[in-house]
Amino acid sequence: MSKCKSCGAEIIFITSLRGKSIPCNAEPVRFTYELGAPDRVVTRNGEVLPAVIGPNGDETGYISHFATCPNANNHRRGR
Repeated sequence: MSKCKSCGAEIIFITSLRGKSIPCNAEPVRFTYELGAPDRVVTRNGEVLPAVIGPNGDETGYISHFATCPNANNHRRGR
């Protein structure tokens, strides 16, 4: 497990379907896949899915650390 260089939170890296590393919060969340949902969840296999996050979810995934880190803009790379 790694720590965010900015905020010190524990993070994990998941490889996306395109081969890029996605920093995610280390704590998994329960979610239900739902088209059009406002939240996004990263699955263990690297899919980023629209989801409703909550304790009654039927799957487990991770929240991208970019969504929660107070210093996320300092770590974004240009395309």
